[in-house]
Amino acid sequence: MVGTTGFEPATPASRTLCSSSLSYVPIIHFYLIFEDLTRHWGFAIFLSKMKALLIEDDIALGESLKEYLEINGIEVKWLSDDREAEITFLTQGFDVIILDLILKYQKGEDILKKLRTKGINTPVLILTAKKELKNKEICFERGADDYLVKPFSPRELLLRLKALTRREQREQIIFIGNLKIDLEKETIYQEDKEIKLSPKAWELLSLFIKQRGKIVSKTQILNYIWGERPVGEEIIRTYVKELRKILPENTLETYKRRGYRLK
Repeated sequence: MVGTTGFEPATPASRTLCSSSLSYVPIIHFYLIFEDLTRHWGFAIFLSKMKALLIEDDIALGESLKEYLEINGIEVKWLSDDREAEITFLTQGFDVIILDLILKYQKGEDILKKLRTKGINTPVLILTAKKELKNKEICFERGADDYLVKPFSPRELLLRLKALTRREQREQIIFIGNLKIDLEKETIYQEDKEIKLSPKAWELLSLFIKQRGKIVSKTQILNYIWGERPVGEEIIRTYVKELRKILPENTLETYKRRGYRLK
């Protein structure tokens, strides 16, 4: 073992993360470990567009997971207080949710049920020490998409997250009127002519496509695209205007004081 990190460096296959104490290891040590992992495995995955919500009350494990995933290109919103879970997934958009079951204030199973009851279909990966089949059965029945038992390989977590988002975005080619939108290549064509969008407008369009048919609130948009950066709602109108220049007329609807909906 290396200190108290929960990594086992003897062989690449044996390296795992668990909920043992990690708080005494300097951050730079984590960077060295992560670089070592990618070097030994030949594994470096950069999911620049993936946004993950991590609900984990173990501070040490939460910090290390957030650090590891962000090094690998995943933007992470980490909640150590599970009481914030509902308001977070109602007001922010995520590509995947990583959910522990043994939390301080609520059962992870109940958070999962509440999430699905409210119509949120974001892929959920359960990350827990509960390994019995009955626990897995409960979670899958309540809408979980994947289940990973602690201790676990960080590489396996990345592979599973990639598979979940790939499964969610399997329909890579989207047609809106006479527009052909390739989500994987991030291109838009109108007949044979390619249409260019600014990076932020593309992110906004991607969010609308993911939530197609649903009203996307201004709060969700701000949190999804700008995160913690202090920007006002007026910036949304700038990029909505850019999108309306290319989208068929009346495709992007405005709901006063609520948000927007892509038909």
